[in-house]
Amino acid sequence: MLPLRSYMRGLITFLIVSAVLLSSSSAFSQTKRRIIQLSGFVTDSSSAVLPGVHVYVPKAGRGTPTTSAGFFTLPVLVGDSIVFSAVGYKRAHYIVPDQPKDSWSIFVELATDMTFLKGVVITDLPTEELFKEAVLAMNIPMENGLDARALNSEMIALMARTTPMDGMGNYRNYIDQWASSPGNQFRPQFNPFLDPLKWARFIRDLKKKKNK
Repeated sequence: MLPLRSYMRGLITFLIVSAVLLSSSSAFSQTKRRIIQLSGFVTDSSSAVLPGVHVYVPKAGRGTPTTSAGFFTLPVLVGDSIVFSAVGYKRAHYIVPDQPKDSWSIFVELATDMTFLKGVVITDLPTEELFKEAVLAMNIPMENGLDARALNSEMIALMARTTPMDGMGNYRNYIDQWASSPGNQFRPQFNPFLDPLKWARFIRDLKKKKNK
C-alpha cells in the first residue's frame, strides 16, 4: 500500500505543478505585447500637414513631434493609446491594433478647436483733447488694494524706468545684439572701466548723493 500511496501523491503533485506552469505561461503570453513601429502623417481638416504636433503615449511617458512635413514614427506596443495634440486643435486618440505586421502606417486628421472671444465695442473720439478728457474721467477699478495716488505721473515714470523687460523686450534685445554681432566681430573691444567720461559721471553722481 505504501508504494501506491507514494505513487498517488507524486502523481497529484505532478498534476498541480503542471497546472501552475501552464497557467503562468498562458498569463505571460497574454501580458507580453508585441512592439510595432507606428508611422504616419497628421493633417488638418483641409488635408494640410501639421508640423510640431505632439504624438505621445501617456502610460509610457514618451513620444515624438511631427516633422515639418507632418510625419512621425515611434515604437509602440499593441493596445497602446496614442494621443495627438497641438495648439488650436482638438486632441485625437488612437489605439494600436493587434495586427500581424511589425510596422503600421496611419493618417490622423485633427479638428480645429475654435475659441470665441467676447465682443468688443469700438467708439470714436473726434479729437485728441476729447480722448485725454475721456481717459482722465475713467473710473478705474481699485482691485487688489491699488491706491489711486499711485497712478500719478511721477510714479508711472518711476515704474517705467525700474520695471524689468518682459519677454518681448528681451527678445528684441537679443535680436539687436545678434544683428550687431557680425559688425562688431572684428572691431576693438573697449573696457567700460577705462572710460574717463563714465568715471566723471560716476564721481558727479556720488557727490550729489553725499550732498543730499
